[in-house]
Amino acid sequence: MAEADAVTRMIEGRVTADLNGQALPPPAPHAVEKAEAQGSFAEIFSPQYRSRTIMLMVFQFFQTFGFYGFAAWVPTLIAQQVGINLGSSLLYSFIIAIASPFGPLLAMAFADRFERKWQLVGAACGVGVFGVLFSFQTTIALLIVFGVLITLCNNVLSNTFHGYQTELFPTRVRARAVGFTYSFSRISTVFASFIIGFFLQTAGTKGVFGLIAFAMTMVVLSIGIFGPRTNALELEQISH
Repeated sequence: MAEADAVTRMIEGRVTADLNGQALPPPAPHAVEKAEAQGSFAEIFSPQYRSRTIMLMVFQFFQTFGFYGFAAWVPTLIAQQVGINLGSSLLYSFIIAIASPFGPLLAMAFADRFERKWQLVGAACGVGVFGVLFSFQTTIALLIVFGVLITLCNNVLSNTFHGYQTELFPTRVRARAVGFTYSFSRISTVFASFIIGFFLQTAGTKGVFGLIAFAMTMVVLSIGIFGPRTNALELEQISH
């Protein structure tokens, strides 16, 4: 207590000097904040948070089609697109995959500069547009270019949503809400590879990227329409 009092008096002395010796007002009485209520799983479906929970459920289910669907199938997609053997396509897939660390590094440049929901919308649009363009290429160079662009957008998307989803709920239910909604991405991952394999067999790479474009459209609609604004706001303003 004595040490804290000494530090406080030193700070007050500096402020008094900045005020040309003007006396500081007496300290206001400290109000003890009311302890926050214990959260429950049911709260994430209360009227206050229901739309956010459903929005994240939809987002999580569809975002994996772009992220894991492309990454897991890119060797096969390249092989089918240009008619080379799977072994050769693995080299080109490696070049595309090695771009992954640069996505989060790219996101660092603007992660806190503008609204995160629009960062997600922009990244999803990039995955959809570059994916469709990828499906029309017949040369290795352009396949690699658009594959790298898809990879960068996917990693910006992943980097951004992990931060965004934690801003939408108060501390008492945050882990429950994020864990529950994120589980929908694990569910869709189980089926995404089978669904993409079916589309590849029946409709080719254009069908696969048509599916991915549809999934990214669902991401854009869920986040763009129902995603709350979070940038430059205090957590209490966002989550209460």
